[in-house]
Amino acid sequence: MDTIILNASELKNIKLCADVLKSGGLVAFPTETVYGLGANALDEIAVSRIFTTKGRQEDNPLIVHVASIDEVGSLVDSTPEVFLTLAKAFWPGALTLVMKKSKIIPDNVTAGLNTIAVRMPKHPAALALIRAFGFPVAAPSANPSGKPSPTKAIHVFNDINGKIPYILDGGDCEVGVESTVLDISGNTPRILRPGGVTYNEIKSVLRDMEVEIASSSMKITSETHETCIINKSNGTESPKSPGMKYRHYAPKAPITAVIGSPDKTAKHISDQINNSGGKDNRTAALMFDEYALSHPNVITFGKSDEYASQAARLFDALREFDNMDITSIYAQVPQEEDLGSTIANRIIKAAGGNLVILKM
Repeated sequence: MDTIILNASELKNIKLCADVLKSGGLVAFPTETVYGLGANALDEIAVSRIFTTKGRQEDNPLIVHVASIDEVGSLVDSTPEVFLTLAKAFWPGALTLVMKKSKIIPDNVTAGLNTIAVRMPKHPAALALIRAFGFPVAAPSANPSGKPSPTKAIHVFNDINGKIPYILDGGDCEVGVESTVLDISGNTPRILRPGGVTYNEIKSVLRDMEVEIASSSMKITSETHETCIINKSNGTESPKSPGMKYRHYAPKAPITAVIGSPDKTAKHISDQINNSGGKDNRTAALMFDEYALSHPNVITFGKSDEYASQAARLFDALREFDNMDITSIYAQVPQEEDLGSTIANRIIKAAGGNLVILKM
């Protein structure tokens, strides 16, 4: 089977992909965050094809996409009091809400958990597809598990050509990183995965209500000099959100995430490249625009304080490294504030716990 890229702005292509979903198949489609690999969220067999196609661990839950707030009622056991407040503020948009699931949701969608992750995407093609299909769509990112998420249709094609019939091409993803996952199934809202909606934005809506941050999303404090930290995971419990347990977003060459002030991280990376043989070495770097070295293996992804630009360019930049003859990558990590926390999270996940922390 050859995978065909279709123009998402044409209604006939939306209907064609909706028909594939109705038959139990998979299609890739754009959202404002990343491209998704979609299946009928109420069809256990169709959902199982997502895991097979991606090579995804079965204990890694999926996000269910809807086209209106009204569709959520049948998917959950009950809607928490804060649901409407959050949905009206951020939907359609890059916020996923975790709630107690209803009985109609297959267990493989939620990795056997009693909660479901739901969001309403903002991209018009995603909304049109869900409406044409008539049912909720379960969809993780449309890439092999562990690789950088796709933010262009060509990324999806390069990753899974021949495994699905169609890719809806809706252009480059505007946000460029996945949605924020907020668990509202308990008494206190809890951020399980940072994403396109920031902690401060959530707090501004919930006002005086406490909002917790899961340990997997914790900020890293620079108290030591050049200290390597191993990512800690007990490896036993199913995560309540995608992106909490496994190494993600990684190019082929191993990454070292360098954390600290931009000038110090730039100097550290410069030292690593120069000590590895200068321009003839196979060491690469991901750097902020204004700190970038004049070196063929250096890729930039935005200025140090322009987090939206960094988010939009991050995954595409990580994918570029796979086209280089390199053996290692050093990456500058942005300050962990606002959207910078999300980008830092993705780089650290890609590094698999291989970190260098420099004193501020």
